[in-house]
Amino acid sequence: MRDERLFPLFAGLETLTGVGPKLKPVLERLVDGEAVWDLLLHLPERWVDRRVRDSFDQIVFGEVATVRGEVHAYHAPYSDKAPHRIQLFDGTGFLTVAFFRADGRWLQGQFPLGATRIVSGRIEDFKGERQMTHPDYIVDPARGEPPPEVEPIYPLTAGLTNKRVHGFALQALSAVPDDLPEWGDAHLVAQRGWVGFKAALQGLHNPLEYDEEAFQRARDRLAYDEALARESAFALARASRKRRIAASVPKAPLAQGRLARTLPYRQTGAQVRAVAEIAEDMASQSPMRRMLQGDVGAGKTLVGAMAAVQAAAGGFQTAFMAPTEVLARQQYETLDKLLSPLGYSVAALTGRDKGAAREGTLLGLADGTIQVVAGTHALFQESVSFQNLGLIIVDEQHRFGVQDRMRLVGKATSPHMLVMSATPIPRTLAQTVHGDLDVTILDEKPEGRKPVETRAIPDTRIDDVVEAVGRAVERGEQAFWVCPKVDVDDDDSTAVGRHAALKDRLAVPVGLVHGRMKPADKDSALEDFRSGRTKILVATTVIEVGVDVPEATIMVIERAEGFGLAQLHQLRGRVGRGDRDSFCLLLYRPPLGDMARERLETLRSTDDGFEIAEADFKLRGPGDMLGLRQAGATDYRIIDLSRHADLLEIAKKDTSAVVEGDPDLAGPRGQALRLVRELLTPRVASSAG
Repeated sequence: MRDERLFPLFAGLETLTGVGPKLKPVLERLVDGEAVWDLLLHLPERWVDRRVRDSFDQIVFGEVATVRGEVHAYHAPYSDKAPHRIQLFDGTGFLTVAFFRADGRWLQGQFPLGATRIVSGRIEDFKGERQMTHPDYIVDPARGEPPPEVEPIYPLTAGLTNKRVHGFALQALSAVPDDLPEWGDAHLVAQRGWVGFKAALQGLHNPLEYDEEAFQRARDRLAYDEALARESAFALARASRKRRIAASVPKAPLAQGRLARTLPYRQTGAQVRAVAEIAEDMASQSPMRRMLQGDVGAGKTLVGAMAAVQAAAGGFQTAFMAPTEVLARQQYETLDKLLSPLGYSVAALTGRDKGAAREGTLLGLADGTIQVVAGTHALFQESVSFQNLGLIIVDEQHRFGVQDRMRLVGKATSPHMLVMSATPIPRTLAQTVHGDLDVTILDEKPEGRKPVETRAIPDTRIDDVVEAVGRAVERGEQAFWVCPKVDVDDDDSTAVGRHAALKDRLAVPVGLVHGRMKPADKDSALEDFRSGRTKILVATTVIEVGVDVPEATIMVIERAEGFGLAQLHQLRGRVGRGDRDSFCLLLYRPPLGDMARERLETLRSTDDGFEIAEADFKLRGPGDMLGLRQAGATDYRIIDLSRHADLLEIAKKDTSAVVEGDPDLAGPRGQALRLVRELLTPRVASSAG
């Protein structure tokens, strides 16, 4: 039940004076919500200092300034395109106020000669003289109030002015209760010099003075409140999970050792640590919810196979879920190669399986003779039942919705779950992005894997690149060719156009895959390339994860300057999976901008996905990083991950301690946390169920 003190904040926007039926949908679109509280969360993006300057000689070109002067002269326009000009004088110099296409009589009424006026607006350089065009404010100090000392400036949409949005925000502030308790850690609030929750909102929407540091402290305070809300939700989810009873899967060092001895390579230290952490989780009586995050080629599948061996040794079944048919088949082939020689029964279940083969697989899952199954969404259909499902492994987890994972969880009683992702994100953000999951990072690559040589090439040399691809195909190799768009008439770097051009030029089988194709056609095109029936695959970024083709040695990326670093790194990871030298050719259209040049240079200089993720984060911010939006990291209303990651970590520790000592949130601090969760928790669902 919502605390009644919050009722006014969750009233509809139409309860504000001036918001009628026509304006209501416009305002709702702007603030991304329907309640008064959504309006208050629509924070100003900047503030304008409107304090009246002492004299004209204090102002500089390019700034917004508020000044007082005497009307010295009025000059009518000498042509239709010229402005009206009013000269103000303050004893130290002149300022010209310019108006285009204005009513001359109205202007002379606003600026009578000899009168004092306050004007506020941006100062321009007009032939070396100070000029203000169309001031934001014109005030007669004898009759009206000067502009507000500080004016919040909001993001806007068509149909709304800044003045109206600010007026609505001032009304909304009155709905914030005065008697809300302090939900933050008192020591931290004092240490950071933060004001209270309502005062922070007032300091942003209705500041009494211009103070950049105060604005930032108020925003940091609200970001901390949002971090508390989110992390307390996750802390409660973790506590609830710990109270659930899961079957303990005994550790199986002997069985896992047998698998390790069959490998043609040594496990990395990171893999060994990951296997140990997962084994510990599975042996407990609480359901494991762990994220295994590893760069391209870090060996996540082997770690998953080790967990499946532990499950099988304990008499449990394992379900590997992949987002596409091709990836599920690929996962099956890898697991079959690793586990079948050791006597484990491995099967695949996808939409392609029909008739007797499907029935046989369903029967084997139901009677327990199949110990490990790799599949797609087909795994959680009603017709699928398991005898003793103990472990679920979800590959490329951000491609699944929470409901998809929950339907598979429903096939057993509190099964353990491992979710895997090849999308590197900055280490500092891993825990905050993945919410209530425990996180294991594979930060080493297996020995002997050849690095992919990365070259940046202007697209004026595209003919040379086509010839190089042709020579590679003649040597028995395969190549990916990635285009940024499917098919646009005025752009030649499209998948459809490039597919036709390569077929014509090289006279070899060339495949095509893009997001507009039907899933079955897409899977068929990927399978043709994987099996070697096509030698070149022209694609959009739909192939950025998972497709494993050891014979593919060349990755060409057209218009590479338009891709994010993380995405380029994912695409590069599709090659270099065999024992031949591999290349990633970044075709760019010159001239390159500074940021694009820095991105391509970063990619050429390192193959460390986490280092690349850090660089991408600094260059582009969290909203553009591959995978973060799907993972729920950018659904914050206030938090800026590039500034507030430390607050998320502080809030995580703080709320975990509160929930541990007061699991029902019945005490004063717990009840206060309930309030902030009500205000600032988006519809957060547990990341893994």
